[in-house]
Amino acid sequence: MTKAFKDLTEREILALAISLEEEHERIYADYVEGFRDHFPATAQWFETMRGEESGHRRRLIDLYRERFGEHIPLIRRHDVKGFVQRPAVWLTHPLRVDAARGTVEAMELEVRRFYERAAGRVTDAKIRQLLSDLALEERKHVATAETLDRELLPEEVRHEEDETKRRLFVLQIVQPALAGLMDGSVSTLAPLFAAAFATRDSWDAFLVGVAASVGAGISMGFAEALSDDGSLTGRGQPTLRGAICGLMTTVGGIGHTLPFLIPNFGVAMAIAVAVVALELAVISWIRYRFMDTPLLQATFQVVVGGVLVFISGILIGSA
Repeated sequence: MTKAFKDLTEREILALAISLEEEHERIYADYVEGFRDHFPATAQWFETMRGEESGHRRRLIDLYRERFGEHIPLIRRHDVKGFVQRPAVWLTHPLRVDAARGTVEAMELEVRRFYERAAGRVTDAKIRQLLSDLALEERKHVATAETLDRELLPEEVRHEEDETKRRLFVLQIVQPALAGLMDGSVSTLAPLFAAAFATRDSWDAFLVGVAASVGAGISMGFAEALSDDGSLTGRGQPTLRGAICGLMTTVGGIGHTLPFLIPNFGVAMAIAVAVVALELAVISWIRYRFMDTPLLQATFQVVVGGVLVFISGILIGSA
């Protein structure tokens, strides 16, 4: 059950304003806590903005007490029509600096419009004055944010935080994805090509490849998710890492399995070998691009491992 904004009383408008400021203050505090370890300058930026919201809340509460007494009814954004519903900060980990700032900009715009509309609806002169002042201060938050950017986030700090973001991206996304892709691309070679050469039948080889890929994906996904909870290593949420690793493992195996949907065994085999070569090249490039591994070294390590597994599969299937 929700209520239209136009139907709110002055008492309810003030109570809702207090609730919004409390919510924003806690969101800023969540960002401070979330960014403190890896992005201390950004955490300080959010801490300063949290202080602004705390001041707004105190002024609203003082006026509410003066006009309506001590009891403040709990009126939240989802009780009133027209507000945007956002996921809680604790549900959006790992936090991203750019996404957090985008969320804050949307919050400030929304609450400014709320104050402007609320000021136009109330008749009490003191309440209208406070709401108009807060609307103006919310407008000034943009300038405040820009000033804080210059003071707290100079170019060298931005560069350092960008490098931290890159390291976290590699640690939380690239590494589990690469581990899965390597395992899926290499470990499924032996059973797939062993089945292909043993049966000389594309469909049988396809079924074995799918089974090996899905099984490896499930196994790698659970192994990655259960390896650690990320609290000490900074590797992020285990469920996210497990999902990424498991998915990429399956993708790595399915890539050279799909050609066996072609009924002609010779054509299917030729395309599958070409796909394997492409997969190994992609893995080598990813290791070079994100893991700071020299390209020649990365290529040698991946290709040698892949070729050995590939040959073992052919020899076993031809026995």
